[in-house]
Amino acid sequence: MPIKAITLDLDDTLWPMAPVLNAVARDIQTWLYAHYPEVAKAWPIAALRELRAQISAKRRDLSHDFSAQSRLTMQRAFAACGIHEAPLDALAEVYYDARNRVELYPDTLPVLRHLSAYLPLVSLTNGNADLQRIGLDEYFALQVCAYDIGCAKPDVRIFHSAATQLGIAPEEMLHVGDDPIMDVAGARNAGFQAAWLNRHGASWPSTHGSAPELDLGDLHALVDWLEARLTNAGTDCCI
Repeated sequence: MPIKAITLDLDDTLWPMAPVLNAVARDIQTWLYAHYPEVAKAWPIAALRELRAQISAKRRDLSHDFSAQSRLTMQRAFAACGIHEAPLDALAEVYYDARNRVELYPDTLPVLRHLSAYLPLVSLTNGNADLQRIGLDEYFALQVCAYDIGCAKPDVRIFHSAATQLGIAPEEMLHVGDDPIMDVAGARNAGFQAAWLNRHGASWPSTHGSAPELDLGDLHALVDWLEARLTNAGTDCCI
């Protein structure tokens, strides 16, 4: 089956997410100590993370909206300190500034430049990264976010939305991502071809069905696979 477009996960696929989350937490704490020290003392980083986890678990209706989860977390933290009008807009700007200061994996930019010249690339994410702020939007023909669709991976609807918007059949789409459930299982269930970006050489979890055909150590391996596929098909086009 030909591949006419590629959807790409963002967090932990194009950049590592743990440093981003740490930066978000540090910047919010710094801002709180500067403007609301009583809140900062009552809600250290670990406590805020626990509160966010509780909200995520209880508010499944917000599973597709990380921004709403963050705002609700801060609203409740401030309310617990007797402040019922939290500075949510100011905190959101602190959050988004840190959220979008990502450090790309070394292979990300050269591979995006290479692939986007030959195939439509689509960002397909549950997160709230801003590709324009990051400086990668020019490489993507389409950006599909769980917030906009109203559901999150592995729900097949978010994958089908990407295919529908491009006018390409699901089986002609390849999804690439790091998460066995969200990315690989979700893509398979949606009828997509699937590639597991396995940067750390992990073993495929047997609880998630058979291992995917494509187990990639990095994005360069994706390019190598596509070029080999085209060579075997006898085409002069090089991806």
